Amino acid sequence: MGKIIAIANQKGGVGKTTTAINLSGCLGVLEYKTLIVDADPQANATSGLGLDPSSSKNIYDCLINDVDPSDLIIKTETPNLDIIPSHIDLVGAELEMINLPNREHMLKFALEKIRDQYDFIIIDCSPSLGLITVNSLTAADSVIIPVQCEYYALEGLGKLLNTIKIVQGRLNTELAIEGILLTMYDTRLRLANQVVEEVKMHFQEIVFDTVIHRNTTLGEAPSYGESIIMHDASSKGSINYLNFAREILQKNDMTNMTNEDKSNIFSDEL
Repeated sequence: MGKIIAIANQKGGVGKTTTAINLSGCLGVLEYKTLIVDADPQANATSGLGLDPSSSKNIYDCLINDVDPSDLIIKTETPNLDIIPSHIDLVGAELEMINLPNREHMLKFALEKIRDQYDFIIIDCSPSLGLITVNSLTAADSVIIPVQCEYYALEGLGKLLNTIKIVQGRLNTELAIEGILLTMYDTRLRLANQVVEEVKMHFQEIVFDTVIHRNTTLGEAPSYGESIIMHDASSKGSINYLNFAREILQKNDMTNMTNEDKSNIFSDEL
């Protein structure tokens, strides 16, 4: 049975979709069958993998029109990586779902039909704490929280953690925090180092060893409709996300990694 991981942060611009695309892409290249579910009405994960958000059925049809999720799956150019696309119509889905019974479980019901087909299902959540994000957290086994290495890094994080706690208490008792991922790290800035230290001090063992550096190639890859591993496998961004994918696999006991390997990840990132 595949593991479902939501990537969530209501604060925009923290590398959430970048992480969803590139973690999924690296897991695929590492030969793990992976599905990315674009649950963000902006559909950036969809376009970032080279698809036209308006050209096919999407996650809205699954949630509102009861379309079988198997009929929405599209193969991408990245090996072992499929996607269920999103669409701007998803903006209105929350209003349409508001009076439905089990409205918080609609995505969970859908993904249960296909989770056995994959090793990992990665959900790219919208930058909000609305009903679609609650659906994503209810469907997930765990959540990754990207946090940007900047002054306002912890702003709003308390609200997200409170939402996760509510979901754990009322809707999904099995939901775990996979970890906090530090993104957009710039080695030239003293502030970035201070943020890393502060986040690690506050959250300790739930912060991933891997840190994602600022990298021009990471910004370029979506314009080519590619994950970073397909766009430039030798770039710093590609190395960062490969290390992150390996850390996820290690955390889930899905690969053998020595202590030396783990220390190499940490030293490579900083």
